[in-house]
Amino acid sequence: MINNLDYKLTDLAGEIGLLLIKHKLSLGVVESATGGLVSNAITNIPGCSAYFPGSVTSYSNGIKQSLLGVSARTLSEQGAVSPETACQMALGGRQLLGTDICLSDTGIAGPGGETPCKPVGLFYLGLSTLKGVRAFEHHFTGSREEIKYQAAVAALDMLRGYLKDMSGG
Repeated sequence: MINNLDYKLTDLAGEIGLLLIKHKLSLGVVESATGGLVSNAITNIPGCSAYFPGSVTSYSNGIKQSLLGVSARTLSEQGAVSPETACQMALGGRQLLGTDICLSDTGIAGPGGETPCKPVGLFYLGLSTLKGVRAFEHHFTGSREEIKYQAAVAALDMLRGYLKDMSGG
């Protein structure tokens, strides 16, 4: 399954690169639970430096706060795995990296870390653009590695959908 997802990541990243160039937009990525998989897929595309200045892997809450501006209140009241945190990560990343668009992810890849309200496989993917910021909830299944790859594919697929909508389909 992972090999198929590797192909999917590369395919999505290539299509996204073409769309970003077409629209003259830049992309930043701030990752938590995917641990750099999204950024890796993007940088596997030759010429990505035309639209991708960089990324941040913010695994700890301290980095989410100090580097990305996620509020301590959000982390204590909503938790690191929440739509609010995903939105604040995406917005903070877009500002930090100086990009037009920023993707974020936060989730529980497992096998531990779940709570009664937040099961393994729960992810929030954030998208910050010049038009605003939103978070999208996803539930993935499988091993830790499979969940991380599914989340990375979902994040890139979400971005592709946004960029295709800009193109009118």
